Amino acid sequence: MSRGVVPGRAIAETLVLEEPLSLWGGVDTTSGRIVEKGHPQCGERLGGRILVLDHGRGSSSSSSVLAEMLRLGVGPVGIVLRENDSILAIGALVAQALYGTVCPVVVATEPLAAGLVEIDGEKGIVMLALENPGEDADNSDH
Repeated sequence: MSRGVVPGRAIAETLVLEEPLSLWGGVDTTSGRIVEKGHPQCGERLGGRILVLDHGRGSSSSSSVLAEMLRLGVGPVGIVLRENDSILAIGALVAQALYGTVCPVVVATEPLAAGLVEIDGEKGIVMLALENPGEDADNSDH
């Protein structure tokens, strides 16, 4: 089951975090890379990916860090959470209002594996994406 929190649509590869992450101090704002020492995905980049995590961790300043990363184009293109996190949702909403960036946020209670997925933050849909959507469309009559 899933529900939308921040509207928008995104399709991208996921980055499934093994542990929660505080964007405040845990991510380099200018590069979008995880820099938190000891985090299992330290060094991974958030940019251009759908970030999948149970929930955020830490400071309310994470919302401004997310908004800044989205402004710079180094933030995730979407976020899937297991539990609602208002701090991350606020960051995505602020970036949308101030900078016109779209970073949909969805809460999905089912686990999501690594891979290419599509999310719809208005409808709350999370689905595996087709590797080549055009190929499937050609076979729709069969």
